[in-house]
Amino acid sequence: MNEQLIIAVSREFASGGREIAHMLAERFKINYYDRNLLDEIAAEKMGNIDRLRKFDEVPKRSFLSRTVRGMSSSPEEHVANIQFEYLQKKAESGESFVIVGRCADDVLSDYPCLVKFFILADEESKIKRICESRNVDEDEARNIINRHDKSRRLYHNYYCCNQWGDAKGYDITINTSRLGIEKTADLLEDYIRQRIAK
Repeated sequence: MNEQLIIAVSREFASGGREIAHMLAERFKINYYDRNLLDEIAAEKMGNIDRLRKFDEVPKRSFLSRTVRGMSSSPEEHVANIQFEYLQKKAESGESFVIVGRCADDVLSDYPCLVKFFILADEESKIKRICESRNVDEDEARNIINRHDKSRRLYHNYYCCNQWGDAKGYDITINTSRLGIEKTADLLEDYIRQRIAK
């Protein structure tokens, strides 16, 4: 690509958001970041990757931390801020990339090349995906989905101005249960190409 493109994908758990993000990265031949962002940060800063992963996209636990003169003792907040700064550094460098989660829709909102998607799915489709991938029953799948989505919501809403999943904060909010993963990716790819051509 000649011009910078940043695609931020926020997603409900088991909606297919991660798969769609992968497809978009491959189709536009740009870097893909998700959990691997911490690997890069640890390699650059010589940090403990296992410790960083423990707090990746985890909401701050207020009762276990405190803030004094603007400095927080929260490891969750520390890891979040490291990732936000690293994303801003990548965006500032002119790199094109796809980023999954990590509040990128808000953190990188000053960049006109940013395209923001929120991926969701019907509860039945998400439950089916989790039952098949984790070999659990429907009740357990529902609990897993609710737990992950609650955590994502708390994390996003703590750091961002826009509420997690609120359509006003994204270019497109789309339900993968309607078209399926591949065709949803096709639709989003077409939208991006039209944005680039504009």
